[in-house]
Order: sequence, then C-alpha cells, then structure tokens
Amino acid sequence: MKLHNLKPAAGSTKGKKRIARGQGSGYGGTSTRGHKGAKSRSGYKTKRNFEGGQMPLQMRLPKVGFKNPNRTKHVPLNLEQIQAIADKFKLNKIDLEALREHGLIRRNQTVKVLGRGELTTKVDLTVNAVSASAKEAVEKAGGSVNLV
Repeated sequence: MKLHNLKPAAGSTKGKKRIARGQGSGYGGTSTRGHKGAKSRSGYKTKRNFEGGQMPLQMRLPKVGFKNPNRTKHVPLNLEQIQAIADKFKLNKIDLEALREHGLIRRNQTVKVLGRGELTTKVDLTVNAVSASAKEAVEKAGGSVNLV
C-alpha cells in the first residue's frame, strides 16, 4: 500500500453537483433556481431585516427612551473605599491627581463621593461632586470637602 494507491471505499463519496451544464445533467434549464423573479437572477441579495414587504419588526415597535447628550457620568467612590485608600496609601489629602496616580480613576474621569460605609480618619477631599450624607460624614470625622 502506498499513498498514490489510496482510494475511499466504494459508495462512500458523492460526486459534485454540476449545475447549469445542460438538460442531461438534470440541473440544466433553470439551474435549481425555480422560475423567473429576482431570486433566480445573479447578484440577488435581500436586506438583513426584510420581511417580504411586511412592516419589519423593528419599525413596528415603538420608540422608547431618551439619551441625554449633556449627562455627566461620575465614578462612584463610597466612604468605605476612601477609608481603605487612606489606610492603604497613608493619605490624609485625597484629590483627583492622587486617585489617578494610584490607578483608581482614568485621565478624564470625574468622581462623586457617596455615603456608604464609615469614615474614621480625618481626610481632606477634593472631588467633582459629593452627596449630602458623605459630606456630613467627612466633616464629622474632622475632614473637609472641596469641589472642583
């Protein structure tokens, strides 16, 4: 047995379907495309959501919602996270530059301090926004809040 002698078993493979090679092939004439119409012609392609002329689903459903182009999205920072940052990096003055330096926010991100957790360390914060409960907790611990 050699490589050039190898053949598949008899009846295990089928021949290629030769379309449009005359009536004798059985696939001549319309070449398995039916009769006339756009689908029988070359270059035929439907649009992705085309439903045969019926109103497409995405046009039948109502428009919903509104996206405010002027929305400012802040990175939330809770009091418990500020306490962890102050303990880990031994900081008593936390501003945007310090947060960027330690990889907690990206270059153009803004920060809002929220009131979840407890703050025991005196910390001076310089951030973009702060909730009322967070401001109260920071001042109660002896720190201060400055808005940029």
